[in-house]
Amino acid sequence: MLSVLRLHLPSDIPIVGCELTPYVLLRRPDNSVTNDDVSESNPLDGCFVRYKWYRIHSDKRVAMCSVHPSEQATLQCIGCVKAKIPVARSYHCTAKCFSDAWQHHRALHERAASAVNENGAEEDDMFGRMGGSGSGVVNAAGGLNSSGSITSQSPNLNNGSAPSYPNPVSERSGGETWFEVGRSRTYTPTADDIGHVLKFECVVVDLDTRIPVGPVSTLLTSRVIPAPCPTPRRLIPVNGVDIVGNLDADGRSGSAGAFTVLSYNILSDAYATSETYSYCPSWALSWPYRKQNLLREIIGYHADILCLQEVQSDHFEDFFAPELEKHGYIAVYKRKTSEVFNGNGRVIDGCATFFRRDRFSLVKKYEVEFNKAAQSLTDALVPNAQKKTALNRLLKDNVALIVVLEAKFSSHVVDTPGKRQLLCVANTHVNVHQDLKDVKLWQVHTLLKGLEKIAVSADIPMLVCGDFNSTPGSAPHALLAMGKVDPLHPDLAVDPLGILRPPSKLTHQLPLVSAYSSFARMMGVGGNLESQRRKMDSATNEPLFTNCTRDFLGTLDYIFYTADSLTVESLLELLDEESLRKDTALPSPEWSSDHIALLAGFRCMPRIRR
Repeated sequence: MLSVLRLHLPSDIPIVGCELTPYVLLRRPDNSVTNDDVSESNPLDGCFVRYKWYRIHSDKRVAMCSVHPSEQATLQCIGCVKAKIPVARSYHCTAKCFSDAWQHHRALHERAASAVNENGAEEDDMFGRMGGSGSGVVNAAGGLNSSGSITSQSPNLNNGSAPSYPNPVSERSGGETWFEVGRSRTYTPTADDIGHVLKFECVVVDLDTRIPVGPVSTLLTSRVIPAPCPTPRRLIPVNGVDIVGNLDADGRSGSAGAFTVLSYNILSDAYATSETYSYCPSWALSWPYRKQNLLREIIGYHADILCLQEVQSDHFEDFFAPELEKHGYIAVYKRKTSEVFNGNGRVIDGCATFFRRDRFSLVKKYEVEFNKAAQSLTDALVPNAQKKTALNRLLKDNVALIVVLEAKFSSHVVDTPGKRQLLCVANTHVNVHQDLKDVKLWQVHTLLKGLEKIAVSADIPMLVCGDFNSTPGSAPHALLAMGKVDPLHPDLAVDPLGILRPPSKLTHQLPLVSAYSSFARMMGVGGNLESQRRKMDSATNEPLFTNCTRDFLGTLDYIFYTADSLTVESLLELLDEESLRKDTALPSPEWSSDHIALLAGFRCMPRIRR
């Protein structure tokens, strides 16, 4: 007879908006085991498995900390309540928790004040992780006023309007009421579940009689928590004038002919291991949580073009492509040329470029496989006896994806009325190994020489985005930013294959400029500009970091543009270390990658003839 052997939940903490899929191990009548679903429409030996989910509503209701969402809240920020900030953001587990988070928490108040009656709804859409309704109150909790000081204790916490629960009541005992909330194997917690335990129940049922033929198997979750809320990031114009109020209904700049580009290494699930990121809670490192958190963040930026790196091929096909299509994006993908073993099978990641179908159309796609270029290089330059050694060093499976897009909007600045406005966008992920400086530089040089050929044939504006795994001042960065590499640069000392000689060949003619260096060049004054300048390296004019782990803090990601045909209009504000929490690094419950997203707003301008 069919029977349930074991139940297990992959994640120890359920989060609002993240699907729960229990692992159900069954024993078939022939004594073999399976975790396949035996549904009513596909029974086995006259039986099927019935599933139910319940919310356990305790008489002792709790709210959860917005910073440490697995901890119960004991304090509430009164300033958040007065500012009508989603209530889930106002809770803290201890006074120290609130004090440590105050700098970025205060930004919520500032955003709320500036967004009143203008774009508050949009901001909640961008960064509001399940606010509004909650799950109850915490008794005998202290409150916090808007200045951050602790007020006298109050009898309870205000948690918004009382949620409505489904009927009927399934069972009530011992001060607990169980409400049935689902009848499928999977369940996605809602805001009404916050602070409550969920129960999953499955039982084998006779297909004809609908009567259970075995014991009921159950498991209980921990309390449901809201998805954590990262600090909102806003676009800052390069002239220093706040443009938040000038965003259109989709959150984009209303400036005619302008467009925005996002570059983001989203951290492949194959690399997001607990061994590498031991400081990140396991539930926040799980893919079911991270994918939803990443999607909310990416959608919230409302960028016209998305350049994503470390996108697994299965995640691209099953999740990102269909989900972003719902938001008006067309997808182009190039996977790496080799798979990676992640313990559960072989997976592969790559570069994905998305663009809004109402803003651009695809003209042409180029795929750059550095492995193929390495084969050609070794065939031409390396003696046969050294080819195997050379290929072992050069074949790293990295790729680049280049798309030529046609704008569907008018830039009003083209040289000839009616001329097509084209744009070339390169998206790449350069080799990570720090002891292969020659390979990094060779890959970047190979990409730039390919882009030069496109520029000669098409004479169009260009963007070069990605994770270059190269810090400011390195040889790859120098080649991108200055068009050449100093022959005495220390990175050139690592060249066992002689592929970088002579150094005079390490040049390109594209007038590339780093978009974020615009922050350092801004002449305006004001809190936003001064704050951003403090997050820039004065020597390189690049951000202090775009990658933040326990072992590394530095800049690896860039958006370069051709300065003779594009001008930067706005940049997404940078993060600082304090805003990433004092007690952790990336990824974290708030930010689901070890990189931060970069976003720049551009406008096409008349090309400067050289």
